[in-house]
Amino acid sequence: MHIDQPNEKAAPGHAVVIGAGIVGVCCALALQRSGWRVTLLEPGEPGGEQAASYGNGGWLSPASVVPMSMPGLWKKVPGYLLDRDGPLVIRWSALPRLAPWLLRFVRAGATVARVEATARALSALLHDAPQRHAALAAQADASPLIRHDGLLYAYPSRAAFEAEALSWRLRRDNGVAWEEWDEATLRARVPALSSRYRFGAWVGSGGNCQDPGAYVAALARCAQTQGTRRVSGRALGFECDRGRLQAVRTDAGRIDCDLAVVAAGVHSKALAREAGDRVPLESERGYHVELTASVDALPMPVMPSDGKMANASMDGRLRIAGQVELASVASAPDWRRVDVLMRHARASYAAVAGLPADTPQRRWMGHRPSTPDGRPVIGRAQRSPQVLYAFGHGHVGLAAGPITGQLVAELAAGQTPCVDLGPYSPRRFG
Repeated sequence: MHIDQPNEKAAPGHAVVIGAGIVGVCCALALQRSGWRVTLLEPGEPGGEQAASYGNGGWLSPASVVPMSMPGLWKKVPGYLLDRDGPLVIRWSALPRLAPWLLRFVRAGATVARVEATARALSALLHDAPQRHAALAAQADASPLIRHDGLLYAYPSRAAFEAEALSWRLRRDNGVAWEEWDEATLRARVPALSSRYRFGAWVGSGGNCQDPGAYVAALARCAQTQGTRRVSGRALGFECDRGRLQAVRTDAGRIDCDLAVVAAGVHSKALAREAGDRVPLESERGYHVELTASVDALPMPVMPSDGKMANASMDGRLRIAGQVELASVASAPDWRRVDVLMRHARASYAAVAGLPADTPQRRWMGHRPSTPDGRPVIGRAQRSPQVLYAFGHGHVGLAAGPITGQLVAELAAGQTPCVDLGPYSPRRFG
């Protein structure tokens, strides 16, 4: 039976939030504010390296409305299979399993109209992300971790910027403004940037998080201080009686509850299937490298156009985050991806280029939970209206965490959500 709405307005009871990444902790805080008693279920520590939100570039960007899949992408897929140094790579061994997802991925960006619809859907979640995070950080005594210095997209030339005209048109159509910086302005504002970059687009409305892992941990502590119970364990499924949720089954035992929120990142796919929905969710494996050597601090996060990597100074460290690798979740990391990031970093910053080859660095790989159309899954499960979905945020999980929490709390209360949830429906995949 297809269930889109609950039969009655839900009264606050006990909610189990599955997953303690940024989306999960934001859901826990929002549900608590609505009067729910909350249990946060996560096998690792909140803010730990197991979560995708730990390792991203920290961008809180209203401009991140451009989907990965764009018109003409199908022409590039053969190159992705052959180029081991590109920003997007596909492991041959995973190709048979990934083929259905890849076909949906290409179709999602096949026309301008489709990417325009996705950009509008993402903008609804991102347009005020920096302000939402500033308020959330203040609540958790973590305000120094959220900054509002804008975000810089750096290009070798104006022609390189103009070659991405559709991307910037999608941003403009969704209310994103930017300043165009010439070479002299770039040198003055970001002296650490290599002279090979001669044009920039500065998005002043953007913000960033100085340490995503520490930030998620602070939010989780705040939730616990306000009454959230932490349980270390992994969700295995749900117990329902005639469509009504009774409990979450975990490897640590059964947890009786009135509501469950699936916010388990890439591991949400199996839970959604148990709850009646087949969601094409795959891991876009991302990497980062952090340099702790003394390098010039960036006054704002930077994304060099040729590397498509998010660079940011984080509490004395320089984090270079990026890459998309499509492979199975269980596959070992391919640390050549970090070597690619380092080559781009050396080309982008003279101070990094001058570092010895054996300079200490920290490497990380994690799993962005990604749908083929680039939109998250937010809504009710097919088999029980008391199971809510909040996963699949791909590249925008950190930025979209607070509003996702609000939407989940509104659904749980039987209210009309502040954003139309149609574009994020778990049933959109057919």
